[in-house]
Amino acid sequence: METDASSRPVTIVTGASRGIGAAIAERLAADGHDLVLTFRDRVADADAVARRCEASGARVRFLQVDLADLDAAATIVPTAIAEFATITGLVNNAGITGRIGGFLDASIEESELLFRVNVLAPIVLTRAAIAHMATDRGGAGGSIVNISSGAATTGSPNTYIPYSMSKAALNALTTGTAKEFGPVGVRVNTVSPGTTRTEIHAAAGRPNAPEERAPRIPMRRPGEPHEIAGAVAYLFSPDASYTSGADIRVAGGN
Repeated sequence: METDASSRPVTIVTGASRGIGAAIAERLAADGHDLVLTFRDRVADADAVARRCEASGARVRFLQVDLADLDAAATIVPTAIAEFATITGLVNNAGITGRIGGFLDASIEESELLFRVNVLAPIVLTRAAIAHMATDRGGAGGSIVNISSGAATTGSPNTYIPYSMSKAALNALTTGTAKEFGPVGVRVNTVSPGTTRTEIHAAAGRPNAPEERAPRIPMRRPGEPHEIAGAVAYLFSPDASYTSGADIRVAGGN
């Protein structure tokens, strides 16, 4: 049965051309969402994700945006509203880790870039989304999911302390906005993956990191992107209508 386009949720997912972001986009498309997806530089991958989402019946708009450019990040929500007339959801998924290594070896320039992508861009997007969704501003409410990390609570010594700091900041964004904007119809939650089998580890200089860490994970394996997407899908579902300010840890027992 076809769904009236005007009644379909419209969700923004950042960093959706691969890995966890792509899995989230495809799951939400299957659940009936129309999508505004962002990517930085993987055009072919973005096109493939868009085709798979469209095959599930979703209307899809892909935007090429470098989230380190905060002025560019500020165009995403207005573009989504212009395209679909509304947005009902936002997934702050895009993120970078920096190079894996000791704290003293991490440059301040790398940490600054990391915080622009992992913290400041989500602030920009979240502010714009809430301004549109909040019922006291004429909106109809909505839901925001921040993709954090199990690293936010471990500190990640000898691995990527600045990354863990950025994810702890994202957790604080969830806690604060859930409390401030719950009264005006906006739910905000976190999903915190543990080690997951994606390309992010190769970008950090340790492509075999998931397998190396597996013996220290209670379930003795890394996660898969679709397992993270399932938690995100729950938070957008009617079953989560009373869930806000939560952190769902999808980390194999860690």
